[in-house]
Amino acid sequence: MNKLFNRVPEITLFFWVIKIMATTVGETAADFLSFTMKLGLINTSWVMSGLLVFALLVQFKLKRYVPISYWLVVVMVSVVGTLITDNLVDNLGVSLVTITVLFSIALAAVFALWYASEKTLSIHSIYTAKRELFYWAAILFTFALGTAAGDLVAEHLAVGYALSAVMFGAVIAIITLAHYRFKLNAVLAFWLAYILTRPFGASMGDLLSQPVNVGGLGLGTVGTSGVFLGAIVILIAYLTMQQKQQLLIADSAE
Repeated sequence: MNKLFNRVPEITLFFWVIKIMATTVGETAADFLSFTMKLGLINTSWVMSGLLVFALLVQFKLKRYVPISYWLVVVMVSVVGTLITDNLVDNLGVSLVTITVLFSIALAAVFALWYASEKTLSIHSIYTAKRELFYWAAILFTFALGTAAGDLVAEHLAVGYALSAVMFGAVIAIITLAHYRFKLNAVLAFWLAYILTRPFGASMGDLLSQPVNVGGLGLGTVGTSGVFLGAIVILIAYLTMQQKQQLLIADSAE
């Protein structure tokens, strides 16, 4: 089937740049709504979960990848994934180690069910609602897992935001090298990198937004979220224009 009818984007540099920025927004926006706006974790979780459900309903009605809809869902999932972990830690007292283990198991279960049903975990063949459902379930658990792993390393193990970002970035670079140089399986490389971009982006978000006295740069959640959201909007606008050109070319070729 033509890639233009895939429901998710091709993996390009733009994909990874927007994904990392969406991850950063997920971290800073959750903190902004919960603490700066004083909505609290529970109220913020209900509001953002409702918005995520609405965004998903719109996304599932589409028969192909539409940049604005797809990336809106990613941003929403990023925020909700962060809030899930924060609620488990702050409201239920579950340890970050336990959460990391539980979400690792949950993610593995999603992959197992996905493969058992579809015989593939490739994101290049998300043509049906069933495959897309597995895809978004996996994405949600990668964000929740990444949040827990990032907080575990940066805060619980006292590594710090800057060093955590360097560490996670280095592992992503190693995975990239392993794929392109040593032929690491493309599907495995993608999902490993996708998981790790969550703590990498979150560490960057915390580094930029948190006060200087706790290891951040003090830019605040409002400034950090605004800058990254603005950049995401610009890139999505560019990708939308690019997609329209591709569709015109495809139509003229028929």
